Amino acid sequence: MNQERVFKVLLGPHITEKSAMASGAATQIVFKVATDSTKLEVKRAVEQLFEVQVDDVRVVNVKGKTRRTRTGVGRRSDWKKAYVRLAEGQDIDFAVAE
Repeated sequence: MNQERVFKVLLGPHITEKSAMASGAATQIVFKVATDSTKLEVKRAVEQLFEVQVDDVRVVNVKGKTRRTRTGVGRRSDWKKAYVRLAEGQDIDFAVAE
């Protein structure tokens, strides 16, 4: 995978209460990823960018919500997130990266 594609696959970490609980118990990290990305691309991108070993990747397609506005009915975009399980002893600390 070329270096340009690595930066296009991972859009950023998805930090919520649910993802925080997953990261504490099972060393999982949740990322927002490009909608056309595959599990293998996500795995290679995380390994290259953060220099960690990845055990498992699970991908979820999140459907956009329908919202009512003043002008009618609108719809948010669909997006994709990936649950990345790191190998034993591996960790990514986003607080240090900033």
